[in-house]
Amino acid sequence: MLLAASQAPQDMTVGSVISEYAYATPSEFPPLGADDKGRPLIEYATQGAAIIALPSVCAGVFVMLLGMCGGLLQCIQAPKISLIVRILGELLGALPRLVVLLVVALILPYDWKGLLPLALTWAILSAPSAMDEAGSVAQRLGGSRFVEALKAHGFSAWRIYLYHIVLLNLRPVVVRQGAEQMMQVAFLEISLSYLAKVQDQSSFTHPDNLHSWAELLYQGYVGLVIDIDSLHILALGLVLIALVVIMAFAFARAAEAR
Repeated sequence: MLLAASQAPQDMTVGSVISEYAYATPSEFPPLGADDKGRPLIEYATQGAAIIALPSVCAGVFVMLLGMCGGLLQCIQAPKISLIVRILGELLGALPRLVVLLVVALILPYDWKGLLPLALTWAILSAPSAMDEAGSVAQRLGGSRFVEALKAHGFSAWRIYLYHIVLLNLRPVVVRQGAEQMMQVAFLEISLSYLAKVQDQSSFTHPDNLHSWAELLYQGYVGLVIDIDSLHILALGLVLIALVVIMAFAFARAAEAR
């Protein structure tokens, strides 16, 4: 996805309302075909990746870091910090995520319009559950007793916390949480952009010169409704979404404990 994002053009190819390449299939207009105005679908694929790539990675890394912190808190003697974190987690966990996300999208200044603030907002709201899950894993290890046992064997603090706790035990959980967060951000972007496209409004997630994968779904669906052969456009949008899902599950699977 990052590679595709790096190849994205700043602006789409200028199309035409009446074009001989409108709805062209991949065989007629390589490599992926053309949209309703004869513009190459490869530009939709790369621009959509550019919209999603950085915000989803930032949100995933943010959740992974907070998940690690939640696990490590169970392994240190810091009851006051744990209490504060638990209270904040309960407050954030009680908030309706989609409502908060829409409020943030509406109050953001126009110059800040983009997916990154929304992705980080979603990550903050998702963090309590990630921290709780990582904390449960650390508790099953024995928490502070596990740390004291390793210290008795002469291991340094860096080796105990980073290697034995994070790398060997928390890694599967936090990587899966980060991958799921990346996938959720991609779905959020596509959903918000699709709603904006249906309402013929500017999207909250990207400037008007960029085009989301949601437009592939919209064009493909509308083309089928009006009996135009646009199945390849709809299929491309669905394949791109499927690739995001496969990537998330692949990351989670690769990080599982052996």
